[in-house]
Amino acid sequence: MSAPAPGLHLPTSLVDKAVAEALAEDLGLGGDVTTVATVPAGTRAAGIIAARKPGTVAGVQLAEAAFKTLDPFVTFETIVGDGGKVEAGGAIAHVSGDARALLTGERTALNFLGHLSGIATLTARYVSAIAGTKARIIDTRKTTPGLRALEKFAVRCGGGVNHRFGLFDAVLIKDNHIIAAGGIGPALDRARAHAGHMVKIEIEVTSLDEIDEALQLDPDALLLDNMDLSMLKAAVAEVAGRVTTEASGGVTLDTVRAIAETGVDLISVGALTHSAPVLDIGLDFTEQSQ
Repeated sequence: MSAPAPGLHLPTSLVDKAVAEALAEDLGLGGDVTTVATVPAGTRAAGIIAARKPGTVAGVQLAEAAFKTLDPFVTFETIVGDGGKVEAGGAIAHVSGDARALLTGERTALNFLGHLSGIATLTARYVSAIAGTKARIIDTRKTTPGLRALEKFAVRCGGGVNHRFGLFDAVLIKDNHIIAAGGIGPALDRARAHAGHMVKIEIEVTSLDEIDEALQLDPDALLLDNMDLSMLKAAVAEVAGRVTTEASGGVTLDTVRAIAETGVDLISVGALTHSAPVLDIGLDFTEQSQ
């Protein structure tokens, strides 16, 4: 049995809320009419949740909760926990209990597992691509509405790092903020005056001149937006370790290694959450008894 990697655990309140909403969406006002019509009450079953392709697992807590919300007596034995690797055909969990509960919760469990494991799997590929450099892969706010905390959890399962969670927990001054504020200087001055001592301030820059202007006002980080490799190298040299540098814009698996080798600290990748393919995971019953 594989426990989740250290630190990879979702709050129970978040899991319960997400699962309850997903089940309510699926069950509507009439419940699972197919299962009720075809499976006699009291029927018991057992099955294996397995990956049909290799990947990195995320969402096991949610899958377990999907079944146990319907029947707390369902047995859910985790084989590969969140953050663990699974090969094609490899078991993620064994489930057993009331057949109706297993059938009704199946799609909700697999939707969470497949979607989040897909994000974790793609993240792990990016992390592997930059191994040996100092850079870290981070996510963005390009997430599915209502699922951000879960998707960012999946990024951590894949070895990535979370950027800010929303508009509330950090200041990120982007190009439109700069225009609306009247320039880099006014934007940073106002941000510094407004933000509490615990709030980090990052500002987007697109040229060496903008970097020099920003550095004079002591931000915590610079977002190096859509710079080519030569510009990124020059930017890193100009910053010279004074603040954290984040490369952003158009990052792919084909380009991420070269970007990391410029010496940036962070590489943000929106595709982790907005374009990750689902990891194919299924539940197959292995036995049934009355």
